[in-house]
Amino acid sequence: MSRTISDHFQPRKQFIIGAHYRTLAEHVRTAFATEYITPAGRILSDSPTAYALALQFNLFTTEEQRQHAGEKLVALVHKSGYHINTGFVGTPLICDALCSLGRNDIAYRLLLQHECPSWLYPVTMGATTIWERWDSLRPDGSINPGQMTSFNHYALGTVADWLHRFVAGLSPVAPGYRHMVIQPHPGGSLTHAHARHQTPYGSAESGWNIEQGHITIEVRIPPNTTAQVIFPGNDNQPPVDIRSGTHRWSYPYRDTIAHSSLSLESTIDELIDDPVAWEAVKELLHEKIPTLAPMLIRQMQTYGNVIIRQALSIIPYSDPIVTTIETTFNELRHPSTKEQN
Repeated sequence: MSRTISDHFQPRKQFIIGAHYRTLAEHVRTAFATEYITPAGRILSDSPTAYALALQFNLFTTEEQRQHAGEKLVALVHKSGYHINTGFVGTPLICDALCSLGRNDIAYRLLLQHECPSWLYPVTMGATTIWERWDSLRPDGSINPGQMTSFNHYALGTVADWLHRFVAGLSPVAPGYRHMVIQPHPGGSLTHAHARHQTPYGSAESGWNIEQGHITIEVRIPPNTTAQVIFPGNDNQPPVDIRSGTHRWSYPYRDTIAHSSLSLESTIDELIDDPVAWEAVKELLHEKIPTLAPMLIRQMQTYGNVIIRQALSIIPYSDPIVTTIETTFNELRHPSTKEQN
């Protein structure tokens, strides 16, 4: 078939269009930064969604701005007590934004939170679908009286994209999954994950399982496709390129979570940064002082630089609670202590 004149000029036309939109994107980035971002990297609205958007769409003009904005996003998530505070726009982006900063630990804290608002709170309330609101069903069992109260609404479930690409590690790098990158990221308290996607070529799957100090990775690549596998926690194993079929690897994998170093002289921020200890303290407060616990927990999240002993001193007859918390910290520092007892 002979080429027409229009075929001859098509590549040049695509180049001109591409250059036009690259220039437009740069103008938009500059205009946004000029209007909404301070020279130090603080964004006007100062919300998790604003920082996640700017980080994911590369709207900062300097690396210093991006670094400061990343620190601010982490601080906002920390201040919330690792509760999700984004809506339809920010929810698909916040975990990716945190991971782009190297803060996978913060993203997993958000993912595994079960208090409202969080992704797992609806699960604790018996949900089998994603809700339109984080609290469509309130903790007391009543339905949120607002007009936006659907119990089957996808928007807040967009975290599933991150779960597929990042946690399970199944990610396309060519249209139609013709070529894939398999790069799992174990984290948090998860011990296994598995994702499957029905591509035009067939089913693509990626899964991992951690058991007895070993990680096992299994992938399935459909016909006429290829993939590169990047192994987590194994610097001695370079990435491998594979073709269609089922593939499996197993190798030693060490959990990098360190033992707690908390004491009653630590700050509330240091306590909140230790998910196991923070959960244990909250459970104890709810058990011992159920009427005061919600208020005290909110105050602790707000005044993170206060010493734990000082924060607990406002509790009436606090000595038994303080003693129990001190014992909990000691058991976390020395895990074998509790087992031997």
